[in-house]
Amino acid sequence: MLDKDEVKETIVGVARHIFTRFGFRKTTMDEIALASRKGKSSIYYYFSSKEDIFKAVVEKEASLLKSELMLAIGKASSPEQKLKAHVRVRMHSMGKLANFYSAMKDDYLSHLEFIEKIRKKYDQEEVAMMENVLKEGVENGAFEIENTTLAAIAIVTALKGLEIPLFWGAEEKDVDRRLDHLIYILFNGIMKR
Repeated sequence: MLDKDEVKETIVGVARHIFTRFGFRKTTMDEIALASRKGKSSIYYYFSSKEDIFKAVVEKEASLLKSELMLAIGKASSPEQKLKAHVRVRMHSMGKLANFYSAMKDDYLSHLEFIEKIRKKYDQEEVAMMENVLKEGVENGAFEIENTTLAAIAIVTALKGLEIPLFWGAEEKDVDRRLDHLIYILFNGIMKR
């Protein structure tokens, strides 16, 4: 028999696919119950509302992204490779984490009280991860950065702004080529030397 946490995890997994397919607005508790093979009252036993389920889905996807970033950064041997890994994993993952991405970008979800908290928490975590990579690069002489906090904020902000344009109608090889160019600009800038 499944314990309460396992059942909640199953419901979140099913709901994640439904929210990805139909979006928050069009998804109903009936659809989640049907896909979960549970009665609607059973769903309400574990979650008080559709918003509660969506919150769990978004938090799950945020956790997945953070784990993927930490794993990629942990595997890299130098600050340069860590920065490249962060950019690549972040940009590729956003396409796979539709609910998290929607929560971060869609204004119509801003009325949900928890969305702003998740946005703020994730932004702080990502800036902190980026700043750690930049500090390591400064300490070992790989990067020349006057203020690593401001640099981390600038890089994360730039990545956020490039999410949609980077993927518009692009095939995988085009995305990789665009990411390579982005990483080149991050490392070398645009000034003639």
